[in-house]
Parts: sequence; C-alpha cells; structure tokens
Amino acid sequence: MKKIEIMGCGYIGLPTAITFTLAGYEVCGFDVKAETVEILSQGKINIVEPGLQEALTEAMATGRLHFTTTPEPADVFIIAVQTPYRETEEHKRVSDMRFVESAAREVGSVLRAGNLCVLESTSPPYSTRMVEKIVSETSGLAPEQFMTAHCPERIIPGRMLIELRENDRIIGSNRPESAQFAKEIYEKVVTGGTIRLTDDLTAEMCKLTENTFRDINIAYANELSKVCDRLGIDVFKLIELANCHPRVNVHTPGVGVGGHCIAVDPWFIHEKFEDITPLIYEARLVNDGKPAWTADRIARDVKPGAKIAVLGMSFKANIDDTRESPSVLFANILKSRGYEVLACEPYIQGDVAGYHNYSLEEAMAQCDYAVITLMHNVFKENKALIAAKPYYDCVGLMEQ
Repeated sequence: MKKIEIMGCGYIGLPTAITFTLAGYEVCGFDVKAETVEILSQGKINIVEPGLQEALTEAMATGRLHFTTTPEPADVFIIAVQTPYRETEEHKRVSDMRFVESAAREVGSVLRAGNLCVLESTSPPYSTRMVEKIVSETSGLAPEQFMTAHCPERIIPGRMLIELRENDRIIGSNRPESAQFAKEIYEKVVTGGTIRLTDDLTAEMCKLTENTFRDINIAYANELSKVCDRLGIDVFKLIELANCHPRVNVHTPGVGVGGHCIAVDPWFIHEKFEDITPLIYEARLVNDGKPAWTADRIARDVKPGAKIAVLGMSFKANIDDTRESPSVLFANILKSRGYEVLACEPYIQGDVAGYHNYSLEEAMAQCDYAVITLMHNVFKENKALIAAKPYYDCVGLMEQ
C-alpha cells in the first residue's frame, strides 16, 4: 500500500486527504498549524462542507489516516496549500508563492529517490519546475531521481467530495513517465471522471484558463447590470432571454467576484504577460469595482445613517469561506460612508469579518434596507421576510 502525504489540510487538502484514504491509501495529513492538526486528530472538521464530517469519521475509522505537524517519509506528496496574490510596491498584483515554497522545502526534507511530488495548488506557469528545483536542493537528490507533476484541483465548495471523484483531472509533467505514474495514483480516486495527460505548463495554464474565462464572463454580466440599471430594465430577465440562444451563455451578475480562485487566478496569467492580456486586466477591474458601484447604487435609495442588512458575507452561496469576499468589501464601503451595517451570514458562527453576525430574523427586524449579495438557501426560503423591507437584489434571488 502506497503512502500519500497531503501538504496542507485546509479547504482543498482535507477533502483530498479523506478521499485518498477512502480510496484505500495510507494517508498522512501535514499542516504547520498545530491547532488544525489537533482538531482534525480528534475527528472534527475545521471547515463547513456537506458530508465532510461523516467522511472524516469514516476515514479515521479505517486507521489509515492521521495528521501531523512534522513531515513524514511517504511515496507520494501532494502540495495543496493556498496561493494568494500580493501587491507590489508598484501596486501590481502578483502570485504569493511563499506557502508553496515552504511546502516544497518540507517535502524535500523527507523525500527519497523514486518519490513523486504533485503540486495541486493553482499556480502561475513554471511553478511545478520551481517546486522541482526547491525539492532537489533541499533533498540533495537530482531531479532525475524523483518525479514531479502538476494536477490542479478543479472542485467547488459544496460539492468537494463529489467532484474529487467525478471531475476530469489534468496531470502534467515535463517528463511523461512522471505524469503516467501520477495518473496511476489518481486513478483509484477519480472513479467517475477522465484523467488527461499533458505537459506541466499546459496543466498549469488549464486551471488558470478555466477560471479566467469565468471571470471575464462575470465581468460582462456585471457590466450588463450597470447598463440595465441605466435603462431601467431587469438584467436577470434580459440574461434569461439572451441565454435562450443555443450559442449564448451569459453568467449571472453579482456584487463582485470573490474566493481563492476566480478573483485570484487571472492575475497569475497577467503577471507573466502584462503586455498581451489587457482583456484579463480590464475584467478584473470591472469585477473588483462592482462593490463600490453597488454602494453608489444603494445611495440612491437610502441615505447614510440608515441601517443596512447585508445578506451574505461569504464569497459564494452556502459556504463559510470569506476569502476575497466582495460582500465583505461592500460592507466595509457602506460603513466608511456612514451606514450602519447589519451583517448576516448564516453559514458562519459568531462574528464575521469584524462585524456582529445577525440572524436573518434579527437583521430584517432591525434594518431600514436590505441588500441581497448571495443566493443562500436560507434566503430563498424566507423571501417574504426579506420583501417586508425595501431591498436591492444583487443576484436575482427574489425572482427565483
């Protein structure tokens, strides 16, 4: 039985560790945070995800899954840490690869000849080769003595356990034999999808391409929402009718774009190719500017000093993740302009992003005006409660 070590036990690493365990592997989950390891070792999840607690309980019961803050020898290492962006002194947004670099050094400290190191973290081109170089330098092994590959995760919150098994996977390496070996490892996990092999640069660009396409499409929808506001027509009805055309698929507008993928990945392409990617850059500006536009739009209905319920603070519907959340940015803008913000995020316990977290009933009872920023199920189930106060619907929830 091969041993798999997952480097990073967060939103991607934990579901990955569980899935590999249930596929029959011996799995070690490594994380630098002692608190995370302690919680997981007790059999408790540290993120909100449907079915994850039950899956962790099942995986722990096999005796093949454990968690540690100390890297261990293994046959396969999978790096699944975050890759945020950072702003340079020139105010440019570029990838922050510190966590990947650190994980690669941890791998190198225990790597043995013949091992495989897979980078799953979404990364700019040439990142897999960077990992190979760091692992080689740390381990003292030549690159020919071990294998590296890139297999970008392609899952979304709310369907992680399903999509880990059923989505197609892309595996790329600068050496075909490494990609083939990685495919053999992943075949026990990917039971409902197809594994496709390519080179490392194409694999890296594939994930970036997928999310950048979506970002550009959403930017178009967000611009349409502004145009429709000027025209006084319903953008959601417009998009519904336009999408009746068999070759049209306009996305849904919102208060912006957030999360660890769509709001971040386009910058990874742009940072490498600034001179030839103006569309990618402009789409990012459109989506990043939507929270401020929405605040301007609200100011036409209600004056500063009013209590505004912001219904949804996570970056997408039905999850507890606020990373790069445009709803949080929107709330901060409202606060800076003199409004009293009543944050309502039912998927988070306790305060959220520095705000007291009101229940939907509390927020609607106390607010003067509500802004629906997310398509949370609990909001769909309580439309009458929301409609009792003046509101602005960023996502078309009240029309469903």
